Amino acid sequence: MPNEQPEVTEVVVVGGGQAGVAMSEHLGRDGVPHIVLERDRIAERWRTERWDSLVANGPAWHDRFPSLAFDDQDPDAFAPKDRVAEYFEAYAEKIGAPVRTGVEVRSVRRLDGRPGFRVETSDGVIEARYVVSATGAFQVPSIPPVVPESAGIHQIHSSGYRNPEQLPEGGVLVVGAGSSGVQIADELRRAGRQVHLAVGAHDRPPRRYRGRDNVWWLGVLGLWDMATPAAGAEHVTIAVSGARGGETIDFRDLAANGIVLTGRAEAYENGVMRFGPDLAADIRAGDANYLSVLAEADAYIERNGLDLPEEPEAKVLGPDPECVTNPIHELDLAEAGITSIVWATGFRQDYGWLEVDAFDAAGRPCSSAASRRSPASTSSGCPGSPVAARPSSGASGTTRASSPTRSASSARTSPMRDRPRASSDAAGTAEGGRIASAPQPFFARRNRLLLGGLDQKVTSQRP
Repeated sequence: MPNEQPEVTEVVVVGGGQAGVAMSEHLGRDGVPHIVLERDRIAERWRTERWDSLVANGPAWHDRFPSLAFDDQDPDAFAPKDRVAEYFEAYAEKIGAPVRTGVEVRSVRRLDGRPGFRVETSDGVIEARYVVSATGAFQVPSIPPVVPESAGIHQIHSSGYRNPEQLPEGGVLVVGAGSSGVQIADELRRAGRQVHLAVGAHDRPPRRYRGRDNVWWLGVLGLWDMATPAAGAEHVTIAVSGARGGETIDFRDLAANGIVLTGRAEAYENGVMRFGPDLAADIRAGDANYLSVLAEADAYIERNGLDLPEEPEAKVLGPDPECVTNPIHELDLAEAGITSIVWATGFRQDYGWLEVDAFDAAGRPCSSAASRRSPASTSSGCPGSPVAARPSSGASGTTRASSPTRSASSARTSPMRDRPRASSDAAGTAEGGRIASAPQPFFARRNRLLLGGLDQKVTSQRP
């Protein structure tokens, strides 16, 4: 039975993933009474909303909290998803995080006549002076309304994909060229499926270069701290992989392995999918991003006199495959033997449970700067804040109508430009009666937002 009398605490943290656990460590270290509420289990999405073979996209030396290593993983290895979930659970236990699992937050409303909030949960009511949203920037799988359910083709979002055996016999169209899309497409092809991959605007950083992993380069080059992307570049996705020990994603290699590349999936009618005309341009733009990272890395090595092995072969790009030089614009899915579509098209926000005046007209959490107009509440999240800067992989591979128009020149000014910046707003619960939206610190690379006092720069832990 839910509690009848409200429980009282200083802070309620909503979400028991990496952001919620990191926030709990901060609060606990400073002696702040708090409760972390998780509707399922700690790191549930790693357990049940990812495909079976998924591994972390960063090496174990980097993708972790500062005070706990993966003791059973090689530092340069990429931890399997189930090990990642176990890691978060172990870390929560290590720091004594007061996480209550199986408790769903149904609503958060401001208290009448006094500071604080009323948090209604499946286990009763909690009153808290502060509320931290640690649910992530994108919570609900997003499938563009391109192919109707009546089309008679099996459709699934990448969050529901587990393995090739799960899908009906036949070919597969994977829509989305981010990390999920390319890894799922590659897995399906290796399992013997005929695969088409709809590709849109993307960045494709090197997995490793001159003896150092991509995350090391992003750290020393200061690219984790980049500002909000330029207007129109918010939906450029990132293709990177830790699969099979980590590989640089080159769409030419995918094509050489038998995957047919297409442009964005723009429209569907009478069994025919129409694709956008910009496949070659998007491939070239991804190449430019890749080469720009190598150039910045070379310049850093020269400036700092580092003795790292040269790697000229990394700058050699092969010829474009036939599917790029002579792209498919229309495809009859039945004639092509395609029986399934996997939509690797990202997620959308859902803060319906936060019934407070802390959102803009589009339903995004307002930044601290914007919240000064309404000082009773604040939340990171509008354009210019860490949460809003986190890209949705959904626009890559689908119709351009799902994202603002961008010019090719506007998107390539700097490598990895769509990384969220570090911000002192990230854990802003400094004033009574405020709501803060915790950023999603993707393991150690983003923990600087919440745990900067503990780790300085995590990239320095690996030479």
